Amino acid sequence: MACRISELVLDAADPERLAAFWSEVLGYVELGREDDGSIEIGPPDTGFGGPQPTLVLSPSDDPRTGKLPLHIDVSATDRDQDAELERLLALGAERADVGQTGSEGWHVLADPEGNEFCLLRRRIQPL
Repeated sequence: MACRISELVLDAADPERLAAFWSEVLGYVELGREDDGSIEIGPPDTGFGGPQPTLVLSPSDDPRTGKLPLHIDVSATDRDQDAELERLLALGAERADVGQTGSEGWHVLADPEGNEFCLLRRRIQPL
């Protein structure tokens, strides 16, 4: 293997708010802050370079929202999809309509800044 994804960077109008949201969604913790206001979050105890990529929430005056060329898919590890959907909605996610028919095996959601992501049906093992 030559490379693997080590971090994903997401522009944010409010990095604090998105860092808090995605930390709760993924079970991540704050790993560090940069002078430009960026906040890096990642898995506890492993951080950057571990088996999961970290997320960097980078301040931007013009963050894109809605359908991005790249989006995040998440899968529940310790509950079924319906229970995880309720948890994500309680954290501040909102349902997003991208033309789905209702027969898909995933739910399209948006984070507190409107960035779309999907909750997949299949559960995966926690790391």
